Amino acid sequence: MADAVAGSPLADEPVSLEVIDSDLVYQGRVWDVRSDTVAYAGEQIVRQYVDHPGAAAIVAIDDADRVLLIQQYRHPIRHRDWEIPAGLLDVAGETPMQTAVRELAEEADLVADSWEPLVSIFTTPGGNDEVVHLFLARALSAAREIHPREDEEADIRIEWVPLAEVIAGVLAGRLRNGILAVGALAAAERLRSATAERPDGAPGA
Repeated sequence: MADAVAGSPLADEPVSLEVIDSDLVYQGRVWDVRSDTVAYAGEQIVRQYVDHPGAAAIVAIDDADRVLLIQQYRHPIRHRDWEIPAGLLDVAGETPMQTAVRELAEEADLVADSWEPLVSIFTTPGGNDEVVHLFLARALSAAREIHPREDEEADIRIEWVPLAEVIAGVLAGRLRNGILAVGALAAAERLRSATAERPDGAPGA
């Protein structure tokens, strides 16, 4: 692998390899499993992975610097874990930002007047191709429409938690949802930087 160019920022490197064969192993209701045979380093390797549509997630913060958290049952981990609102990029033609706006309304009955991109992350690069786009939402208000919820969302729990407490919970290992962890830490850094840039250093909305 070539050395990084001096002075250039560290970044993930896209690689385009020859896919010799690609088989649909399992077609699921939400995502599929594929098995690819790839030409790599003079050999043919087989890798199976979840073919994921991607998602958008929202760090919604109110004027008191509290984060909107939701708790719901997640069967693969057998936990009701704390998360931030999120949803699949499964509507044709919808941008990640539009998905975030829709999901905030559907999961929390909220709208936001202020939206900022935070970060985009690979959630499990060894096992799926999911990319989650995280956004910071502020200037929140109640949505006009209340959305019905079913399945795991039927008994969803919503809490407003101070951002500092969320970060403390992440660092202590009590809150282990990866998207929540990245979102909270990214939002805290965004707000810290915004405060530092103001002449008076005062917190802002």
